[in-house]
Amino acid sequence: MELSEDDVLHILKLIDESKFDYFQLEVGELKITVSKGDPIPLGNAAQPVAISAAPVAAAPKPAPTPAAAPAAVKPSVIPAGHVAVTAPILGTFYIAPEPGAPPFVQVGQQITEDTTCGLIEVMKVFNSVRSGVKGTVVEVIAPNGGFVEFGQPLIIVKP
Repeated sequence: MELSEDDVLHILKLIDESKFDYFQLEVGELKITVSKGDPIPLGNAAQPVAISAAPVAAAPKPAPTPAAAPAAVKPSVIPAGHVAVTAPILGTFYIAPEPGAPPFVQVGQQITEDTTCGLIEVMKVFNSVRSGVKGTVVEVIAPNGGFVEFGQPLIIVKP
């Protein structure tokens, strides 16, 4: 059994609406780990995992393991003195409100804590990503229309 992107997004919506703080699911070589609390550290490479047929129950914040990325994620290094605006949820990242529209932010732009830096779509619901930091946009890391993971750096800002 394989999961489609729609299946994964549906699972994430259910988890988001649940009382669980941490959830891990394994189907074949796909491993999904979701945490509503602290960000999950991202590994450098996806690790193959064993098949688990048993239902997965929520656990009180065990040592999280890196989630397998369905698409290649550009490794990012945050320069000293810079801050990353990270993905608050897992989904599809968009830098502009619609195709052909100017991006929410561009390199060199001054932003405030309330500046919308992009949108993340989950199950046809668009969630705005606020910067949370005041400064200058140095780099946009996440690809427009690309799949992003919870806690993944999207934009680098120099405060």
